[in-house]
Amino acid sequence: MSVSRERWSSDFSRWFDWVIEEAEIYDYGRYPVKGMGVWMPFGFQIRRRIIDIIRELHDSRGHEEVLFPILIPETLLRKESEHIRGFEGEVYWVTHGGLEPLDIKLALRPTSETNITYYESLWIKSYKQLPKKYYQIVSVFRYETKATRPMIRVREITTFKEAHTVHASFSDAERQVLEAIEIYKNLFDKLGIPYIISRRPEWDKFAGALYTIAFDTLMPDSRVMQIGTAHHLGQNFTKVFDFKIQLADGSLDYPWQTSYGVSDRVVASLISVHGDDRGLVLPSIIAPIQVIIIPIPIGLEEEKKTILEEARRIADLLKSSGFRVRVDDREELRPGAKYYYWEVRGVPIRIDIGPEEVKSRVYTVVRRDTLEKYKVSEDKLISELKAIIEDIDSHLSRRAWQSMKSAIKRVRTLKELEEWAKYKRGIVEVPWCGKEECAHRVEETLEVKTLGTPWPEERAEGEYCPICGLKAVTWARYAKTY
Repeated sequence: MSVSRERWSSDFSRWFDWVIEEAEIYDYGRYPVKGMGVWMPFGFQIRRRIIDIIRELHDSRGHEEVLFPILIPETLLRKESEHIRGFEGEVYWVTHGGLEPLDIKLALRPTSETNITYYESLWIKSYKQLPKKYYQIVSVFRYETKATRPMIRVREITTFKEAHTVHASFSDAERQVLEAIEIYKNLFDKLGIPYIISRRPEWDKFAGALYTIAFDTLMPDSRVMQIGTAHHLGQNFTKVFDFKIQLADGSLDYPWQTSYGVSDRVVASLISVHGDDRGLVLPSIIAPIQVIIIPIPIGLEEEKKTILEEARRIADLLKSSGFRVRVDDREELRPGAKYYYWEVRGVPIRIDIGPEEVKSRVYTVVRRDTLEKYKVSEDKLISELKAIIEDIDSHLSRRAWQSMKSAIKRVRTLKELEEWAKYKRGIVEVPWCGKEECAHRVEETLEVKTLGTPWPEERAEGEYCPICGLKAVTWARYAKTY
């Protein structure tokens, strides 16, 4: 059995707005500052569980969590000229303290390379302290001028995980980029979110970086969304701060840095890639409630009381085995209304308990992803629920990956590229000579964005660029993006 996903894919924008409101995830559009929203209790729990995974993945790799001030002096932000040029049009400036003009403008943090580098220069003096790996999970502010979208394109990014690392050599910093990629692969794999990994083109790398590696996923409307990035910063920031360390041979040199980040878009992509026409479908690892128990109150008051007691007994049994469980004992709602309420919220498993279940100790179990029903006896309930949850998580990941892989098309000729452009569904890969003007011509002609080239690097042996006809060196990826 399968649940319809027609509205989810054909009218995704409206579906997304509906589900974050109906499931009480994120209240957006009513806060009196454009581009800012409020995390509601159920959505906050989802967000918190994702943050817990992010923390565990970083802590287990030797990262140390820090917390820097939200205000950055203009003098610090302007230290690295390429960096500030990349962010200048997006910065919120604080110019007054009360009624008094400030001597130096203060920026609401758009990102933290400059102020963290400044402090690293105070804290780190020797190669013996390296590698050093810091991270923080904070709000950042960017004056987004394009049409805003809840969690996807906002002016306050409330779940910005940024890691900043320091190394004694270029190669060790490059090793750290690889570690960052592994951390993000682990994160997205745990959440069942599919991705491609690309090296961003030179004109779209992070401002101040030597190069940028990016994770992208495919949304239900066939647009691509960036969900994570890792940057090799070289010595660009350490040089402008005159930040030197003593190396093993006794000499002084500028250390090497990386930075990498994810944002609220992790939550948005989780909601989007797994959902269906009924609402959220949550992987068990981040579901605030893994099992919802619905008492079916039929009969006299005494029988209703017995049913409710049985529901609570089963809830306690499941809680003792580690499940996150709730009994919906609201008297004002009929069972059908409760089904709708919890299906919208994506709770992985529902158990119905009525008079028959009380007598037989055989319970009706319903899985959220397919709405398949099972009859499970009490003696097998724990083991069966664990197996069903494991199968749900596997199914969600497998379905999402199949959907994304089927939307990646490789073409070799201009005619094939133009045919793809009629629909712009998913991601197209094209032989590329490496010249910037050829990529820009594709962007302008087809109204798409260059995602970059496959990572790890994939050569296009024997292929030719369909734009200029020269030998291709690799494959370029294009898509409609957020």
